[in-house]
Amino acid sequence: MIWEIIYILLGIGVAFNVLASIGLLRFPDVYTRLHAGTKCTTFGSIFICLAAMIYGLWKWHVGDKQMIAITIHTFFALIAILLTNPTGAHAIARAAHRSGIKPVKAVVDDLEGKNV
Repeated sequence: MIWEIIYILLGIGVAFNVLASIGLLRFPDVYTRLHAGTKCTTFGSIFICLAAMIYGLWKWHVGDKQMIAITIHTFFALIAILLTNPTGAHAIARAAHRSGIKPVKAVVDDLEGKNV
């Protein structure tokens, strides 16, 4: 039962990371690529980290007392991903906007308040 849950979480995480890589290849501009790259990889990383934490807790419960380190390290890695991924995407999007890169097929630029 525990292995099925771990495999399902890993499958969902890998699927979202594959969708992120497809989005990076297929989307037309920096803003939509950032959206695909950050949203999908963050969501995919959550599931992969959950699978690793469940595995570590299960092995710890079974008797391997050193496996709790996997859970602790994975938890802190997940917190780091949740903090740095959106922050980095915001910084890149802000730099792109300040350098004058326009979104593809934009009707109104809400940041400047005028029609494009």
